[in-house]
Order: sequence, then structure tokens, then C-alpha cells
Amino acid sequence: MENNLVTVSSIVVAIIFVSLAIFQELLTLGFPLAEFTLGGYYKVLPKKLRAISAIRSLILLFMAVVVLKHAKIFNGLDFLPSHVLMWIITIALGLMTLANLMSQSKKEKYTMTPVSAVTFLLCLYITLA
Repeated sequence: MENNLVTVSSIVVAIIFVSLAIFQELLTLGFPLAEFTLGGYYKVLPKKLRAISAIRSLILLFMAVVVLKHAKIFNGLDFLPSHVLMWIITIALGLMTLANLMSQSKKEKYTMTPVSAVTFLLCLYITLA
């Protein structure tokens, strides 16, 4: 039963990461969604920050692969230290949750805080299981 919960949790986390990667790509393309990120200082990301958003999307996709690899849903990339990377991802998500909670942007605070908190809790469960 526990293995099934880890599998389902891992798939949910991977879907969240892919969704956030798509969100980052939309920011890269200049969609007016920047109020949901970076403290809500911009409506549309300036061009210099769009490159960072593109890099973030690649990192999020990598994180999805790590989660799926750790749960043994994805085979391959055996050189990845998935247990160590899962701890890094989990700690980063905990810190992101706190940062989102302190954001001055209400849009970021009320959308990204719950997303990062749920993802943090799921990653913590996956890492400890």
C-alpha cells in the first residue's frame, strides 16, 4: 500500500513540476502572469528576467525526472543520486513555501504558497518513504 502512495504522490509532484515549467515558459514568452512570481513586482517579466524563467523551467523538468526516478517510475539515468537530490528538492520547496508566504503579492501568496506547501509535503513523504 505504501508503495502505491509513493507512486501516486510522485506522479502528482511530477505533474505539478511540469505545470510550473509551463507557467515559467509562459512568463518567458511575455504573458502577463508575473504578478504570481518574484514578489509580484511585474505584470510582464522584463526581458532580462525572462532568461531566468526559461532556466527555471528546465530545472523544474529536471526535478520532475528526479522524482519519477526516485520512485522507480522512470528507469534510466542510474548515475543520478536521486535520494540526495530529493532532499535538496524537498528543502528548497520548504524554503520556497516560506518565501511565498512572505510575498507582498497577494496573487503569489494565495496561489503559489499552497502549491509549494503541498509539493513540499508530498516530496517530504516521498523522500522519507
